[in-house]
Amino acid sequence: KLQLENFLTELTRLFQKCRTSGSVVITLKKYDGRTKPAPRKGHTESFEPADNKCLIRASEGKKKISTVVSTKEVIKFQMAYSNLLRAHMDGLKKKDKKSKSKKTKATQ
Repeated sequence: KLQLENFLTELTRLFQKCRTSGSVVITLKKYDGRTKPAPRKGHTESFEPADNKCLIRASEGKKKISTVVSTKEVIKFQMAYSNLLRAHMDGLKKKDKKSKSKKTKATQ
């Protein structure tokens, strides 16, 4: 796991590496601080997390990075993350508008 600033710089490097070809996969999920899987039924072990956290993972091919964001750091991380996404989303392909106009003419 990386610190937030290190995660964002590594994510920037992944985006730059994949600018021409390839893709970056980002996943987010709730994280309760466990490093082992939850026990099965029958083993009742109560585990209450201190506060809600979010686990963020990014991967590109063999390179994988992750970080945990706590509730205190969410707003700061969200702003930096959204700016990073806006800066690197320019490589997306635009939809072909000609096919839309043909479909609308056919339905009228």
